[in-house]
Amino acid sequence: MYTINNFTNNDDIKILDTLGPFTVAEYQRDLSVMPENAMIAFFCNSMNVRKRQVICDLSKAPITLQAGAMQWTVGDVNATTGVKGVGDFLGKAFRGQVTGESAIKPEYTGSGTLVLEPTYKHIILIDTAEWNGNIILDDGLFLACDSRLTHKAVMRSNFSSAVAGGEGLFNLGISGNGILCLESPCPKEELVEITLQDDILKIDGNMAIAWSGSLSFTVERSGKSLIGSAASGEGLVNVYRGTGKVLLAPVTKGIA
Repeated sequence: MYTINNFTNNDDIKILDTLGPFTVAEYQRDLSVMPENAMIAFFCNSMNVRKRQVICDLSKAPITLQAGAMQWTVGDVNATTGVKGVGDFLGKAFRGQVTGESAIKPEYTGSGTLVLEPTYKHIILIDTAEWNGNIILDDGLFLACDSRLTHKAVMRSNFSSAVAGGEGLFNLGISGNGILCLESPCPKEELVEITLQDDILKIDGNMAIAWSGSLSFTVERSGKSLIGSAASGEGLVNVYRGTGKVLLAPVTKGIA
């Protein structure tokens, strides 16, 4: 048995969200400051630049983490590499190489508590069941998830234009039903959710942080011809076709 005091019950901590095994805690003020950085801490607090931590209850689900994300654990907690053989290792190494994620993501099981490293980024909790059990992420957003979810590298629909658009060729796909934890560049309140029903979404820039695996994703000219694209001033755009959802971070992603 264990008891944790002066953590989530501290008056400096606010619980932002709870979903499945994950709880998101936010520090309302940075109390560990010195005179030389007190001014920075003051203005950070005024502009919603605050430290946030994810607390994982392993009794509700096993957890897979981005490598290096664990800060401390208490109770019955067992860590493994999650590698099930040579073939599995090679597959994960390839997926990590092409998606920009850690090649090996440790898995934690048991009935104890797992706390992740604090971050100034915004934590977004997603129930993949609301995405029909198939979601694709922009590079570098994955933080943690229910270990029962499956990871895969998803290739762009058109190889050459992806290279021309500077977007890369692969993204991390997550399938199955469970809770997914992302590190977002903007808070949940600023994310725009677009639902397509046999329709098309075109985005000038890397603003989408996640989209349904049912959508076809390509990089295309904004116009039907090179001259038309040049005249519009847009050049290449990211295009999502079909039925599904897209999450946009329009005020932070793709800013020049």
